[in-house]
Amino acid sequence: MTLLCIDFETYYSTSYSLTKWTTEAYVRASKFQVIGVSVQEDEGKPKWFSGSKEQTRVFLEQYDWANATAVAHNAMFDMAILSWVFNIKPRKIVDTLAMSRAIHSVEVGHSLAALSEYYKLGVKGTEVHDAKGKRRADFSATELAAYGGYCIQDTALTYKLFRKLGHDFPVFELDLIDLTTRMFTEPRLVLDVSILQAHLQDIKETKEALMAKISHDKKQLTSNNKFAELLESYGVVPPVKTSLRTGKETFAFAKTDEEFKLLQDHENPEVQALVAARLGVRSTIEEKRTQRFIDIASRGALPIPLRYYAAHTGRWGGTDKINMQNLPRGSKLKYALCAPTGYTFIDCDLSQIEARMLAWLAEQEDLLEAFSAGEDVYKIMAASIYSKAPDTITPEERFVGKQTILGCGYGMGSVRFQSQLKNFGVELDEDECARIIQVYRSTYSDIPNLWRSANKALDTIKADEVGSLGCDGLLIIEGDKGVRLPNGLHVKYPNLRTEVDEDGSVETVYDFKEGRSVRPSRIYGGKLIENVCQALARIVIGEQLLKVSEKYKVVMTVHDAIGCIVPTSEVEEGMRYVEACMKVQPSWALDLPLDCEGGYGPSYGACSASTKSPAGGGL
Repeated sequence: MTLLCIDFETYYSTSYSLTKWTTEAYVRASKFQVIGVSVQEDEGKPKWFSGSKEQTRVFLEQYDWANATAVAHNAMFDMAILSWVFNIKPRKIVDTLAMSRAIHSVEVGHSLAALSEYYKLGVKGTEVHDAKGKRRADFSATELAAYGGYCIQDTALTYKLFRKLGHDFPVFELDLIDLTTRMFTEPRLVLDVSILQAHLQDIKETKEALMAKISHDKKQLTSNNKFAELLESYGVVPPVKTSLRTGKETFAFAKTDEEFKLLQDHENPEVQALVAARLGVRSTIEEKRTQRFIDIASRGALPIPLRYYAAHTGRWGGTDKINMQNLPRGSKLKYALCAPTGYTFIDCDLSQIEARMLAWLAEQEDLLEAFSAGEDVYKIMAASIYSKAPDTITPEERFVGKQTILGCGYGMGSVRFQSQLKNFGVELDEDECARIIQVYRSTYSDIPNLWRSANKALDTIKADEVGSLGCDGLLIIEGDKGVRLPNGLHVKYPNLRTEVDEDGSVETVYDFKEGRSVRPSRIYGGKLIENVCQALARIVIGEQLLKVSEKYKVVMTVHDAIGCIVPTSEVEEGMRYVEACMKVQPSWALDLPLDCEGGYGPSYGACSASTKSPAGGGL
C-alpha cells in the first residue's frame, strides 16, 4: 500500500492557535486557512504546495488517498483538515505521535523536534515562529519558499520517524490508532442543543442556590475542617495526603492534589460547585463542558477526541477539553449525544473485566469457575465474609462482597478500603475492614501469591534481568524495558529504583509523567498487577473494538465499553453482533471467561444500565 506522509501549515495568531483553541474549534473556525501543505509519497521527495483552497484540493487529489496509508505527526490535526476541509479520507491513518506514546515513556518527549533529535533524524526548523499572524497573502515569495522548506523538512522527518517507530510495531496497534483517529475526524454523533441548554441552565441555578446557602459562612469554604464537614454532608470522603513538611496526614484540598482535582468532575453537580467555589473558579467543569458541546453543535457533528495510549497501561484518555472518558454517571450530557437520523446508538460494556482478568492471571480456579458458570461472585464473597449461605445474603451484604471483589484485588489496605466503602454510604470500622480483607486474601490465596511474584518481577526489572509473570508465563520481564504484553508492547517503569522516605521507609519508585512534569511514583507487587490487568483488559477491548468496526461505525469507547451506531432497521441484529464480539476471548487467553451487558437507544444516555441486559448470542 502506498505511504503518503503529510504536514499542513495553517494560519495562526496570538489569540487563534492550538494552544488557545481546541483542535475541533480551530479547524472548523471561519478564520481557518491552509498556508501550504507538503506530501511525501513513499521514498520520494516531499512536495510543497501553497495556493487557494480549491487549488490545494486539486493538488491533494492527485494522490490516491483511498488506497494509501496516510502518516502524520499528531494525525488528529492533519487528518481533520483532510477530512473536514477537503473531504479526503485515506484508507489507513497512522500517527507517529501516538506510536511514540506507546513505545516511549518519559525518556524522550513526544514532539517531532524531540523525537528527531533522539533518533538523530535531523533538525526541525523554526520558521513556523515567523509565520505568526500572517495569512497566506501576507507572505512574500521568499518567505513562502522558506516556509515551504520548513514544511518539507517536517514531512521528511515524520516519514523517517515512522520508519524508525514502525519497526516491529504491532499491526493490531496501528489499526487501533487508525480507529481512534477516525472517531475524531469522521464524526457521526449529533448533539441535541435543547437538552444541552436546559442542562446548562439547571447547573447554573443549582450552583447559585448552593452558593446562596453557604455564602453566610465563608469559613465553610476556607477552613479545611469545615470544608471537610461540608463534603461529608454530601456523602464525599474528604481526600487526604501526607504533609511533606510535617509528615502527618492532612486534607488534600490544594488545586494540585490529584484526588481533589477529581472532585471537580464529581457526578453530583453540587459537589462540583463546592470544589469550584473553594478554588475560586467561576464555572464548574460540567458548565464548561456543556457550553463547549453547545458551541460544537453550531459547527457540526461531535468529534470524539481520544488520546491513544494516554496511560502507561495503554488506556485511552480524554483530550481537546471535553474528556469523554469521565462523563458523570447519569449525566444529562449523555442524552444529548444522539445517533444520526436512521441510526440507533448501541453501548456495550465488558462485565467485571479486571476482576476476571485478575482471577485468570493468578490462576484462581474457583473464582474463574464461578465467573464461567455465571454465578453471583459477589454473593459468594459475601457468604465467606459473613459465614452465611449465599442464598441468605442480604443486598447490603452483597454490596460489601462486590466492593471486596472489585477493590481488594491489588493489595488495598484497611484504611483505604474503609474510605472506599464510606464513599458508597457503608460505614464499617477499620478492624472490620481489616477482617474482610483477610477473608478475601485467604479465600482467594492465589491472588496474594501473584502479588508476591510481582514483587520479584520488580526486582528483576531493577536488576535488568529477564523473567516471567502470571498464567503460563504470559507476561515477559525484559529488564529495564519493563513487562512485555502479548501485543508486543511494554508496561514500562523507567528509572525503577529504591528510595528511602522521610520516615525511613524503603519504597520502590519509578519516573511517572504527569502533565509536563515527571515525578516519582510508588510501585509494589499489587500495583504492578493492577497495571498489567488494566493493560490486558485494554488489549481485550481493543481487539473487540476492531471486530465491531468490521461491520458497524464505532463512534466512541469509554474504559471497557464500546459505543457504535447501527441502522435502526437492524438494531436487534446489531445488538447481538456487538455482544457476540465482546465475548470472543483473545488468542492468548482462550480460557478467560468474558461477559458483557449492552443496551441501545436514540442517544448514549438512552443506553442506560436500566435498559441493558446480560449478553447472549454468538457470531
